[in-house]
Amino acid sequence: MLEKKYFSRTIDQELLSWSKSIDRKPLLLRGARQVGKSSAVKYLAKSFKYFVEVDFVDKKEVHLFFEQSLSPQEICEQLSFFFKIPIIPGETLLFFDEIQNCLPALSKLRYFYEQYPELHLIAAGSLLEFALEEIPSFGVGRVRSLFMFPFSFNEFLFALGDGALVEAYRKASPQKPLQEPIHHLLINRLKTFFIVGGMPEAVAQYVHTQNLLYGQQVLNDIIISLKSDFVKYKKRTPALRINEVFESVVQQSEGKFVYEHAAVQATNLQVKQALSLLTMAGLVYPVTHTAANGIPLGAEINPKFQRFFIFDTGIFQRILDLDTSKMFISNDFKVINRGAIAEMFVGLELIKNASCYNPISLYYWQREKRQGNAQVDFLLQNREQIVPVEVKSGTQGAMQSLRLFMAEKNIKRGIRTSLENFTHYENIDVYPIYAISNLLH
Repeated sequence: MLEKKYFSRTIDQELLSWSKSIDRKPLLLRGARQVGKSSAVKYLAKSFKYFVEVDFVDKKEVHLFFEQSLSPQEICEQLSFFFKIPIIPGETLLFFDEIQNCLPALSKLRYFYEQYPELHLIAAGSLLEFALEEIPSFGVGRVRSLFMFPFSFNEFLFALGDGALVEAYRKASPQKPLQEPIHHLLINRLKTFFIVGGMPEAVAQYVHTQNLLYGQQVLNDIIISLKSDFVKYKKRTPALRINEVFESVVQQSEGKFVYEHAAVQATNLQVKQALSLLTMAGLVYPVTHTAANGIPLGAEINPKFQRFFIFDTGIFQRILDLDTSKMFISNDFKVINRGAIAEMFVGLELIKNASCYNPISLYYWQREKRQGNAQVDFLLQNREQIVPVEVKSGTQGAMQSLRLFMAEKNIKRGIRTSLENFTHYENIDVYPIYAISNLLH
């Protein structure tokens, strides 16, 4: 059994800043199962004198404290007595874990802000979106949400002790490319990350053993655990249907999602409902078509045209059982799954490196005409400007779609991301795939 070592996460600084803030609200840490929420809170707890962890799965008896008409102070008195740990404002971090299993506790978070604001309180859970639907009036403005995802590529490199590589490509640019040996080293690290993925347990396994095969079994275990949760999603949607749609998202990872291909003997409405549940659970992310005639990008979307990808490349390649050995002998990701894993990585990095307080929505543009189709993989909003991003799975490839979009929409600057080093072609800047997060920093 691996020794549990905590690897620093980007969210650590946000949690620390929250803990030092004077005008502080209870924090609701949200994200898919097993992405490291509890570990991040426990790491923050080291800066407190006392730490009280209330796990609503293991300690069902404490549910009673929240079902009664008790004030936040009275609830803390009961919890302090139950756990035999002092709960003192400024000295104690109180942590409600798996809070989705105790709706009365979730409902009472707002009262901690109103009546006991000096206490440091964090709640966390998975499937929280489902639980919040059950609460008629959640504490809007009284509870702050913080969203957490699997390891980003930056975090993965820091876990490996390669933080210097992150600093290197942070400072690089299309006008100032990396030295070729560093670029090639980063490409190899990227290929490893595609296989390992960002789930904390899989990352820890690889860091400890440096063996990709061991990590594959860890990913198998995580997949089984995630799928076992499908029965908890919604009673009106069978777990089998949700599993079919989840598998179909993996299979249809490249191109527009076709509802008719998603599940046997299921209507489009049933598939749409399953997709919505998977999205709420943080396991699936949509990329929605937009006409992109102006800002905001979400003003002219067409929900009938969507692409979907799952939340982790490691999980993705395990479900497909890809021959990942080919990845290390080729500089073109098309050798596995037609390169969709590269697009997935870019989309996930954009989500992971955006604000943890306000997750971004992803958009793409596509034109279907008789004379030929055109597609730009991602569209970003930079103040009042639209920035198109085209993903290439190798080091070469034409940019007709990107140039067509830029001409049609009068866009002055475009981005191509590929396995190339930093460079530029006229009004198109090239960023290596591993450095796509530079666009958000």
